[in-house]
Amino acid sequence: MTAAAVPSAVAQEAAQEIRIVLPEQPANLEPCGTIITNVGQILSQNVVESLTVIDPVTGQPQPKLATEWTSVDPTTWRIKLREGVKFQDGTELNADAVAFSINRMISGKLTCSNIAKFGDAKLKLKPVDDLTVEIKSDRPEPIMPTLLSVVMIVSPKTPVDRAVNDPVGTGPFKLSTFSPQTVVLDAFDGYWGKKPEITKATYVWRPESSIRAAMVETGEADLTPSIAIQDASNPETDFAYLNSETTAIRIDAAEPPLDDLRVRKALNLAIDWEGLAQLFGDDVKRASQMVVSGINGHDDALEPWPYDPEEAKKLIEEARTAGVAVDTEIKLIGRNGIYPNGAEAMEAMMTMWQDAGLNVKLTMLDVADWLRYLQKPFPPERGPNLLQMMHDNNKGDAAFTVPIFYRSSGSYSTLADPAFDKEIDAALAATGEARTNSFKAIFGKARNEVVADIPMFHMIGYTRVGTRLEWKPDITTNSEIPLANIAIKKD
Repeated sequence: MTAAAVPSAVAQEAAQEIRIVLPEQPANLEPCGTIITNVGQILSQNVVESLTVIDPVTGQPQPKLATEWTSVDPTTWRIKLREGVKFQDGTELNADAVAFSINRMISGKLTCSNIAKFGDAKLKLKPVDDLTVEIKSDRPEPIMPTLLSVVMIVSPKTPVDRAVNDPVGTGPFKLSTFSPQTVVLDAFDGYWGKKPEITKATYVWRPESSIRAAMVETGEADLTPSIAIQDASNPETDFAYLNSETTAIRIDAAEPPLDDLRVRKALNLAIDWEGLAQLFGDDVKRASQMVVSGINGHDDALEPWPYDPEEAKKLIEEARTAGVAVDTEIKLIGRNGIYPNGAEAMEAMMTMWQDAGLNVKLTMLDVADWLRYLQKPFPPERGPNLLQMMHDNNKGDAAFTVPIFYRSSGSYSTLADPAFDKEIDAALAATGEARTNSFKAIFGKARNEVVADIPMFHMIGYTRVGTRLEWKPDITTNSEIPLANIAIKKD
């Protein structure tokens, strides 16, 4: 009888394991890079957790590792921490550990994508007692509790001077293995919260949408978070959802001929937006700004750029006549697997820009090389370039977007405009209606006067979920897939 019971127990254990197939391999598993999709979908709220989380419906911060927060004065917040939490290496979560994690994030000793959400704010940490920490900023940060949703707390034993591939956090899962083929997470028995139903998750990656969709259909995988519209053909397993992603092209406005306003306007006008939208589905929405509707600061009245190829050609010729070297080769830098049909979109846009009279050449890169062009310090040999991007803001406020892209010090910004910087700083410090209106004005200026980017679409996501799982995507799915929210259907 004992021997007969063993196979049954093994089968039951296997039934609680799932396999997730992602579009691209993560460059590393550094918790300070969870705003990058292929890192966040594995680590965020699984291996590492944040101080707060954002309610996807209300956009308001909710407790996670922090249980409450109080504004002491305009530049100081006092954060109370959850009691009885331990890291996966046995270390206790306390104020010193939180101060360590934030200081590691802001130290500048490692590339930290998440710090981009704070702009150039200077932070000082002060443990008050074992479970209380004060965060002081050099300027008012009225949405500090929301900003804390991108602060991933790691063990104090984590190296401070390099990105890691063996993260240790407080989440319900711990890293088992990370290889060029897979990432494996196992349930963490010492988790402070509710025990997840899933016991193990294995992540693999395949760039082709059709292959990922087929893997779920045949049972080789249980879930793939992003498939192309042409592969979302089964209403029983395929779910469309309005995500918080905005696709765009960043224009390197510091490099000639892209430093000429006429050329930047022509880049926007030369695209057949209606034709391009066919790659993304009927429900996709044209973007006029880098945040979706519902984010504080989004301006519903701001119009997207129209398609006007003749005006684009005219502007390029005007620039040529004025001595601008419009025949200079412009590098269009795409990222493999960034979103379904992303490479096809870049090829189409390159052709449209060539038809308008610009010398644009496409280069597709894997995520590690693409990141070199995305964030500072930029490669010194970069030359004039257009960068394919997809920006996720599901945090409820334009502060998670504006300083990154438009402030001179922004991690992704190619601008250097002190007057614009002052407008941005004023918006970041404002509250209420003044904050909303200030961000609207900034998006209007970015679109009409600065033309720092080419907003493309607010995206509709398509996810395939295997028939044995009880789970559906929501606005946060492009940022994270919390395994604790996934259940196995009962027979």
